[in-house]
Amino acid sequence: MSDTLLQKYTSRLADAPDVNSQFESDAADNLGCFGWLRGVRDRAVMLELRKKTGAVMAIGYAWLERAEYEPSEGITLYAAGRTICIKGRNLGGPGPSATNLFSGLTRHRVPWVAESEHGAEFAGGEKLAVVEAIGW
Repeated sequence: MSDTLLQKYTSRLADAPDVNSQFESDAADNLGCFGWLRGVRDRAVMLELRKKTGAVMAIGYAWLERAEYEPSEGITLYAAGRTICIKGRNLGGPGPSATNLFSGLTRHRVPWVAESEHGAEFAGGEKLAVVEAIGW
C-alpha cells in the first residue's frame, strides 16, 4: 500500500517540467543589446552588465539611487557609490515603442544589458538600440 502511494507522488514529480530551465529561457525577450521581461508584473531583482571582453557585473536594482538619460551622452546609473555609464544610440526617449532601454531600467524590466557586437549598428536600421560601451 505505501509503495503504491509513494509511486503515485514520485511519478508526478518525474513528469513535471523543469520550472527553472523554462524560466531562464522564456522569461526575457532578447532585444539585441538588452533583455526585456515580458510579464506585466515581472521585475528584475538585479541588473547584469556584460562587456564584450567577457567581464560581467551585476547590481541590485534596490541599490540604484538615480538614473539619467542624455541623448548625446547615454544613460548614467548611480548605484551604491558607483557611477555606471552606458553609451550608445537609441537608448531612450520618446518613441512609438515602450520598450526602450531607459524606460525599462527605470521600471526594473531589464535583467541584462550587453555591449553590442561590431556590425549590430547596421543590422537593425536606425531605430535599433545599440550599446557601444558600458563603463563602471
